[in-house]
Amino acid sequence: MKILIVEDEQLLAESMGEFLKSKGFDVEIVHDGEAGVQYAELGVYDLLILDVMMPKLNGYEVARRLRASHLGTPILMLTAKSALEDRITGLNAGADYYLPKPFDIRELLACVNALLRRQGPQVDELSFGNTTLDLNSAMLRCGANSIRLSAKEFDIMRFLMQAGERNLSKETILSRVWGYDSNAVENHVEVYIGFLRKKLSGIGSNVQIEAIRRLGYHLEVREDA
Repeated sequence: MKILIVEDEQLLAESMGEFLKSKGFDVEIVHDGEAGVQYAELGVYDLLILDVMMPKLNGYEVARRLRASHLGTPILMLTAKSALEDRITGLNAGADYYLPKPFDIRELLACVNALLRRQGPQVDELSFGNTTLDLNSAMLRCGANSIRLSAKEFDIMRFLMQAGERNLSKETILSRVWGYDSNAVENHVEVYIGFLRKKLSGIGSNVQIEAIRRLGYHLEVREDA
């Protein structure tokens, strides 16, 4: 399960991140509200842990923007503000639960698990068109045909399937798959998109990766398939 932590206190964010990783979660961290919105809108997270007092955009505004864009990802809101009116503001902004600071790390884990249970059992595969991606084996399947993806191919295909018909920019794919500190360039994305197109075709998939100039890539189902 993938969790995004949006918290400007870096030590707290890193502490939460390491603890949740030790419990088997895949965790990413950003430190301001604008980055929180940009990451969350990718739609690839199972849970958002959102601080209230942050630079650029506060947590209330982040939650409002995400809910206005119809993002249904559960939000656990953290804040030192524990007054009733503050809790009501957070819940009305779109938070699913409100955890005041300071908190016991065990309480954080209990809240995370409770919110994730509402989402049903963990998904082990993603589907689009007549094609599925097994998240455990990195196998791309279409009917009786299957092919194993490399690590980079798997990450890109997973993000594309999670985004569906929404565009993912080359910059977003680069940062998510190669990391911000990588020397990779946009041509790397183009090369791996080419690999994936060949593999989709090779297993008889009706899924195609469409490129939109300056907007990036998204998936479509071929009408002639």
